[in-house]
Amino acid sequence: MTKPIILTGDRPTGKLHLGHYVGSLKNRVILQDEKKYDMFVFLADQQALTDHAKEAAQIKESIGNVALDYLSVGLDPSQSTIFIQSQIPELAELTMYYLNLVSVARLERNPTVKTEIAQKGFGESIPSGFLVYPVSQAADITAFKANLVPVGNDQKPMIEQTREIARSFNHTYNCDVLVEPEGIYPENEGTGRLPGLDGNAKMSKSLGNGIYLSDDADTVRKKVMSVYTDPNHIRVEDPGQIEGNMVFHYLDIFGREEDQSDIAAMKEHYQRGGLGDVKTKRYLLEILERELAPIRERRLEYAKDMGQVFSMLEKGSEKARAVAGQTLSEVKAAMGINYF
Repeated sequence: MTKPIILTGDRPTGKLHLGHYVGSLKNRVILQDEKKYDMFVFLADQQALTDHAKEAAQIKESIGNVALDYLSVGLDPSQSTIFIQSQIPELAELTMYYLNLVSVARLERNPTVKTEIAQKGFGESIPSGFLVYPVSQAADITAFKANLVPVGNDQKPMIEQTREIARSFNHTYNCDVLVEPEGIYPENEGTGRLPGLDGNAKMSKSLGNGIYLSDDADTVRKKVMSVYTDPNHIRVEDPGQIEGNMVFHYLDIFGREEDQSDIAAMKEHYQRGGLGDVKTKRYLLEILERELAPIRERRLEYAKDMGQVFSMLEKGSEKARAVAGQTLSEVKAAMGINYF
């Protein structure tokens, strides 16, 4: 029996932080280790270039860093196919064919694209590659005939657009070559969006409010000691609020089952007064270091031989290209353009 296929990945525009870890990386490792799926994990460097075209050197550096992050959290190239998008030219060719099935008006109506265009402040100078990147995503997903795509709730319009393209292609060419994927979404709207250290928005590189998987212990300590708590909790004896307090928010996320009684007692103590922020932050640091220290150690070990890391990416890309090439062959046959 054929295993369901999962496609997932990241735009390599920098190192990955705890938001990525909570939102996707941990779940990928769980899905991988269940051995119920064929998993493809890719570095979407072409999509990153749609709004970072002048920063190609940064994208190249980020590929190595993100690959290290993948390996350090437990993604295993012997179980998951890890590859680089730009090394699979078949994806670009599929994108070209799919573009003929989608109107510009439909792309402009995509809620995710509209939101991101506004956030990036493109105005009237929207890079055409950015406008059509949902079609590129559709090529990525359908090239591997992915049944399942784990994404955040904000990406639902992208999955729906992929489904539309697959449906349109199969209808237009009277075939069943392309698979309509299903999204795997967080159960709760806020799940997977880890707030930043400052308590604002989500953890992100642009806001400078994140803890990175590559941060050393001293950097993590400094960042944890700067975490936003309760601005009205001025004196130790003052009652404090845990609502909106990032220390307790992170404790709820990273605390394990055996920590719950201690966390509950700390919350109660903080709310009645007599517990200072420094003590709560030190406890949070212990919890985070328990999680991050093994990841950091594995990352440092892998980083000693970047040649091996890129060799892993090359092998994964070769395997991915073979799969995408088969789909492209089927697509061209359905369209009747396999002339020779």
